[in-house]
Amino acid sequence: MVREFFRHGSNAILAGGAVSLVAASAFGVLKQKPVPLAIGALLFFQSEYTTHRYLLHAKPSKNAFIHGLQRRLHYDHHVEPAKLELLFLPPWALFPAMALYTGLYAAITRNKDATASLLLGNILGLLYYEWVHYVAHIPFKPVTPYGRWIKKYHLWHHFKNEKLWFGVTNPSGDYVVGTYLDVAEAEKSGSTRVLFS
Repeated sequence: MVREFFRHGSNAILAGGAVSLVAASAFGVLKQKPVPLAIGALLFFQSEYTTHRYLLHAKPSKNAFIHGLQRRLHYDHHVEPAKLELLFLPPWALFPAMALYTGLYAAITRNKDATASLLLGNILGLLYYEWVHYVAHIPFKPVTPYGRWIKKYHLWHHFKNEKLWFGVTNPSGDYVVGTYLDVAEAEKSGSTRVLFS
């Protein structure tokens, strides 16, 4: 199961990046700072909801190239939710995003250690997200009650109503914005598999 996780998407690259940043700290090249690291993780988890709802579920672009990106990054995942090749962030999307975040953090902090710590927080948050998303879509029963609940919560988005339950690791954004409903009260959508049909 773990080996399969690292064989897909950007997961091995993310793990390698995290190990490299930790190793750079161990060898004194960087100093990881706990507060920026925690802020980096929190920034990722805050962006999880907004990215999923407003970017990945954006209306189809009229530009064929952008529409192709939308299909690969998310639309096709709704068509085939169990297909691992469509589940994870591909490297071609990871590298520009990480470069953008690194540049922003460097411009804001003007400190390599704080930048590296924020980036490590982002990477760890994204790895956790990818793991939770993976477990939600494979035939595996999570050990903890929260794990079992979060799996059901994500699958409601795929099989009950794609306009609700945009969180993957946590429902906080859904609670704040109002896209969380009790599953029994939510209307069943006819377009969970084919977005914007």
